[in-house]
Order: sequence, then structure tokens, then C-alpha cells
Amino acid sequence: MKVDWAGVFPAVTTKFNKDESLDFAEMEKHFNFQIDSGVHGLVVNGSLGENGTLTAEEKQAVLKTTVTVSAGRIPVLACVAETTTRAAIDCVEQGQKNGADGFMLLPPMRYVSDQRETTTFLRSVAKASELPIMIYNNPIAYSVDVTPEMFAELADEPTFAAIKESSDDVRRITDIINLVGDRYRILCGVDNIALEALVLGADGWLAGLVCAFPKETVKIYDLFKAGRLNDALKIYRWFKPLLDLDVSTKLVQNIKLAEAMAGVGNENVRAPRLPLAGEERERVVKTIQKGLETRPDLSAF
Repeated sequence: MKVDWAGVFPAVTTKFNKDESLDFAEMEKHFNFQIDSGVHGLVVNGSLGENGTLTAEEKQAVLKTTVTVSAGRIPVLACVAETTTRAAIDCVEQGQKNGADGFMLLPPMRYVSDQRETTTFLRSVAKASELPIMIYNNPIAYSVDVTPEMFAELADEPTFAAIKESSDDVRRITDIINLVGDRYRILCGVDNIALEALVLGADGWLAGLVCAFPKETVKIYDLFKAGRLNDALKIYRWFKPLLDLDVSTKLVQNIKLAEAMAGVGNENVRAPRLPLAGEERERVVKTIQKGLETRPDLSAF
């Protein structure tokens, strides 16, 4: 189906059994929960989806499960995060066969490419895709920065439709728009600056804590789009301590713990990740528990 590249797109977690095997039943349940809560698309196999721990076959299995669950209700995007150009192209080719509606593409993993290498990689993958692509820019996590000037250079590639902007610098939204206008749809990929990004012109929110709190996330977006910024702020200010859990090297463990405490998932991760423990766990539990205890009544909005 056509991807509108606007709204709330959860970067869904990959569900595992305790033995680290894929838990397809739990994924089906959770993806339906997200769709029933009003999200506008699903993104699978991303950083939050523990992409780096999945085999190529597992990534396609997760994609196929998500496509089946969605059944055309909302678009499904598959993350492409590979170490070589060939592997990325293979992932795109398989994803097209398995029902993806589009892709989220990262620069090459485990190698800090320079500008020429990065743009060449992105173009090579784009030319292999018949589906639209969102470029994922996250220089903090992956050390490669796709700058506004690089987006301007890539603007002649018709397959590139959107940007997941995760530089953690909300000023980038304005810089990109000033340079290329509305050439790309822009989705904010950092939870705790998402409302700020929407105010500055972002089209959507590619979210993390939405995995545990989808209705609140969608309500913030809907209120903002309806011109009710003050109401959106009331929910966003409640949400902020939880959203901060997304900006961490332990974002997977944090968000899976939030899912478990909210009753919509479990904490199972795949090694080398381990569930949170000790003081670190206690601190995160306290943040989540306070959020659950003070959860806003959305019917009031």
C-alpha cells in the first residue's frame, strides 16, 4: 500500500521467547495492539527491533509476520541496516518479495563511511528498490552524519521519499526545510524532542515509547495536528521522563521493561543484551511506575 510518511510510526520491538527464539505469537498480538491504538505505520527490524542480532532469514520472517498482521490496514516498513552494499541490496530485494511497503535505510554498519562512500551506498541501494525509502540519519549512534547538504545532493534520487532525523539536534528540521523545501517528508526519530520537531515542521514521529504507550503517543500527534498545542503539551510533559528512556544505549531494555510493566510485552532480549539489573533497573522501574500511576485520562482531551 502507499506510504503517506506522516503520523506516528512505531519502531516495534522484536519479541523473543526466553530461549531467544522468535516469539511470533507475541509479535502478532503486539502489532495488532499498535494498529488498534491508531498508529499510522509499523517499522520492523530497526535498532529497537535488535536488527544486529537477527539473521537475514529472521529479518524476513519478522517482516512477513508484520505484513500478515497488518493485512493492508497500515503500511509496513522494513529497516535495512547491513554491513555491505550487496547485503543491503539483498535485504531490499527480499523485502520487496515479502510484502514491505517501503524501507528505512541506514548508512553501512560497522564502517564509518565518508561523504562520497555514504552517498554512493545510499544511491546503490535506492536503485535496487522499486519501493520508497526513508533515509535514517543517526550520527550519534552510528557515527555517519547524513547532513542537510547531502540530502540536497540526494534529492534527484526519486526512490528517496523521507528522512528519519535522529541527529538529536532539532535545528536540523529547519536546516533541511530551508535547503530542500518539501522535497522529503521528515519524521523525528528522537522521542524526547518529537513535539518540538513537529512544531518546526516535521511530518511525523518515528517513535520508541509508543511500544508501551501507543494511545498517548497518537493523541499527542492528533492534538498537535488539530491545532491544540496546549493540550498536546499537557500529555507530552507527563510523557517526557518516559521519553527520555529512548535516548540511551539501553533503549531496547528500557522500552521492553516499559512494555512488560504496561502489560503489553516482556523483557526478553537477545544476547549480548541482558535485561536491566541492580540500581539501573530500579531507576528505570521507578520512572515507569510513576508514569503509569500518573497516566493522563485521554478522554479529557
